[in-house]
Amino acid sequence: MILFGKKDKLQIITFKTYGTATHLYVRGRALEDENIDLSQKGFFQLLWNTWKRFETDEIKYNPLTIQLPNATTVSAKTNGDGYYRIDEAASDLSSMTDSEGWLEYTISYSGSALGREISNENRFSGEMLIPAQTADFGVISDIDDTILHTGVVSSLKWRVVLNTVFTRAVTRKPLEGMAEFYHRLHGGKSGNRANPIFYVSHSPWNLYRYLEVFLGANNFPKGPVILRSMASFSAHFSKSQIPEKQKEIINILKTYPTLKFILIGDSGERDADIYMEVARANPNRILTIYLRSVQHKRRMHRVRRLLERFKGTPVILVTKTEDALAHARQKGFIAKKLGQEGSSVSKFPDKG
Repeated sequence: MILFGKKDKLQIITFKTYGTATHLYVRGRALEDENIDLSQKGFFQLLWNTWKRFETDEIKYNPLTIQLPNATTVSAKTNGDGYYRIDEAASDLSSMTDSEGWLEYTISYSGSALGREISNENRFSGEMLIPAQTADFGVISDIDDTILHTGVVSSLKWRVVLNTVFTRAVTRKPLEGMAEFYHRLHGGKSGNRANPIFYVSHSPWNLYRYLEVFLGANNFPKGPVILRSMASFSAHFSKSQIPEKQKEIINILKTYPTLKFILIGDSGERDADIYMEVARANPNRILTIYLRSVQHKRRMHRVRRLLERFKGTPVILVTKTEDALAHARQKGFIAKKLGQEGSSVSKFPDKG
């Protein structure tokens, strides 16, 4: 955005991603820095921040340089929407991770962008998760109305709009007990298994920092956050295409072919359909599906009809988090008693 003839500084937003010891998978977006302060209050300031979040000025077709902890460099280039993606073979990446499996890297502008003023001295940090060898299973979780009150079942989604536009990320409330439940799953039966948590949502990448601040402020365990581009919304209602969320879940399963998963979502929209389809295609990979019940009679009736015809993977309808905790304890996913689970867990930063 140009204000009184002066261009904004450039920034690079790095998305938390996931990979393996031999596969580097890095994503993010290069944009002008609109200085969005997620701590600001007030109706007009919140509205202005939302406008800046979606009215982005992308840095198109510009080269970038990624540097790994061992000083290896990898080149990338942004596309027409400012996004970049590195998806290529690598070697010995796990030797550069911390105890939780996180690999830290830096990314910077190169090429024509160097003629512009750049934030953070042209050095932006990012992280990629390589699940620890100690992991017993992974968790793939929805965000909206699964861990965050959004109102996706409200008429015309008006509550989603009001909550996202006029409520600060740090004051958004999670569903009760979910952060503890996720820490318990992350720790596993012994409390130190470092089971990976993947957050997969229909929300656009424009809300990445907003959601990351929410997760940090509410003490959720750190994990890759996978959203979707605004361009994919045009295909959202196409019955001929696999939903973007389902594609991302399939990609996670393919990336870790020996790891089993727990899927967590809600009964409000399409989580039940997507999760059951994934379970059918991977009958021995999905341990349990937890679906949070929503206050919507017609949608709950539809989900119960789906469950009547679904065989195989256990599907647990959850009205309160204690139901999921009790089931997870019974199945041995988490410890019988709350001890030190999560005491050494990596957590999201609570500021954007």
